[in-house]
Amino acid sequence: MAEIIHPFYESERGAMEAAMRHRLDLADAMLRERAHLSDIDGIRREVMDEFQIVLTQMPYVGGTASRMTEFFMRLIGFMAIGRVLRRHGVALSVIGEIERETYKAQLLTVPEAERLASGRHFMSSENQAFLREQAIRSATESHQKEFPEDFIYDFVEPGPGDNFEFGINYKACGFCKFAARHGDKEILPNICGLDFDAYATRGIHLERTQTLAGGANHCNFRYSRLPSD
Repeated sequence: MAEIIHPFYESERGAMEAAMRHRLDLADAMLRERAHLSDIDGIRREVMDEFQIVLTQMPYVGGTASRMTEFFMRLIGFMAIGRVLRRHGVALSVIGEIERETYKAQLLTVPEAERLASGRHFMSSENQAFLREQAIRSATESHQKEFPEDFIYDFVEPGPGDNFEFGINYKACGFCKFAARHGDKEILPNICGLDFDAYATRGIHLERTQTLAGGANHCNFRYSRLPSD
């Protein structure tokens, strides 16, 4: 029996596949020069085939009602890239470099004004209120029962002497759960590395000193605004 893609992700499938093809375009030179791969067309086909598998494995965590849905949709494709490159013997560190630089290049195709506006919205008091609400819901027994593969997190207020505006402590990570379920623990840390550029390109400084993937009991995200030029 063929695996089925959740209807929500099926409705977004075209956009996610287009984003994957764009990433592979951006990664072309790095795949040749750093990964020392020659059959790039073959690699592209393998990655897109693997992405179809990943789509069937993506957990549904509430669709548009959950902020973490966007994280899965935006980043889960890097699992497919990591799987294929690892099968071709590419070192984990090289995979991480290729994925991070490819992702940054893709993010920078968005106009700067749009990226910075997105960053201002993320840091806004309105969004912080939304994050508090989502954090409380993520920890409820009913939510965890309905969406067991979702993230669980706390909103962190700055204390005296802190130099961040707010933080999030992720106590359970959807990507960690995904990696454990599907045998991707080896390539999981490369997904974590994408976060820094995701925020920096929007004018946000992310400080993080530990991750669940690295063995800590939570990921400590701390956010502040980058100084404008």
